[in-house]
Amino acid sequence: MELAGADMLHIDVMDGHFVPNISLGVPVLASLDKKSDMFMDVHLMISDPAKYASAFVKAGADLLTFHLEAVDKPDEIIDLIHRLGVKAGISLKPATAAKEVFPYLEQVDLVLVMTVEPGFGGQRFMSDMLPKISSIRKEAEARCPSLHIQVDGGINAETGKLCAAAGADILVAGSHLFGADDPHSAMECLR
Repeated sequence: MELAGADMLHIDVMDGHFVPNISLGVPVLASLDKKSDMFMDVHLMISDPAKYASAFVKAGADLLTFHLEAVDKPDEIIDLIHRLGVKAGISLKPATAAKEVFPYLEQVDLVLVMTVEPGFGGQRFMSDMLPKISSIRKEAEARCPSLHIQVDGGINAETGKLCAAAGADILVAGSHLFGADDPHSAMECLR
């Protein structure tokens, strides 16, 4: 994706428990980090992010995002990630209301809004998540204007525009880029 002009590499980590799929782990991230200077945005779709946070940071993560729904004490996970020396993000599944993340906005660097059910690529974009993006952006503007809002799921040139208009400033695109005949042109359409 460096050749396509991506700003960062988004790595989905799935444990087969929090989501019904298994994907990349620590050794794969470490291998990618050795071959690339890209910012490594690691999305932990796992049940116990505290257990693995240190290993992912050592493997090259620059940002660790965990799911609000996966933990009992989000503020403790945020503190742990920051103590490890990287940026912290918090993610919401589609069924989780925007207001659930509001208590943590000033503690995190990023909020990730899932616009598909986490766990599988290639799903259709859920347009009913656009108000959630807008709600989080509105709250962030009042409390922490530098907060990044990332959107992941079904992102392409059309849905990317909708998300940006709703307040997102980071778009995660997998199928749109990896399935494109010309990934560089596909990236430019997103910009």
